[in-house]
Amino acid sequence: MNDHDENHDGELDLTNPARGGVFFVVEEDLDGLSGSARDHGQFSARISLEGCEGKATLLERLQAGLSLPATFGHNWDALTDAMRDLSWIKAPGYVILFDHAQDLREGNQDDFDTLLDILDEAAEEWLDQGIPFFAFFALPESAFDDPDY
Repeated sequence: MNDHDENHDGELDLTNPARGGVFFVVEEDLDGLSGSARDHGQFSARISLEGCEGKATLLERLQAGLSLPATFGHNWDALTDAMRDLSWIKAPGYVILFDHAQDLREGNQDDFDTLLDILDEAAEEWLDQGIPFFAFFALPESAFDDPDY
């Protein structure tokens, strides 16, 4: 996972592929990130993880939120492939925003960690193509004080 890299205005530069990756933020940050992505013509999707406690629900929400193809296989390999492709979404960059990420994290830590790994690997793939790819997970402020975080 990446540390926060900021531009001169104190905001993360969503146009720089080298700054892409997986980030943890607070819920209040999501609207600004979505607006910034929109301002730069990037694809932005907000996916709610509220009440999401595992892989099946997570994959359904990702399919709906990212308009994954009907042929999407509903497994981790299919998600990995989809996150490295996104050919059905033509954009100069991708920003995926997850609200209520704590629900999945607490409901199924293994699935949460697998999702983080898939998105982090996807960001590396997109970096190789020179395309920004960001995933933001909104956690409560208290999560940042958690020594197990």
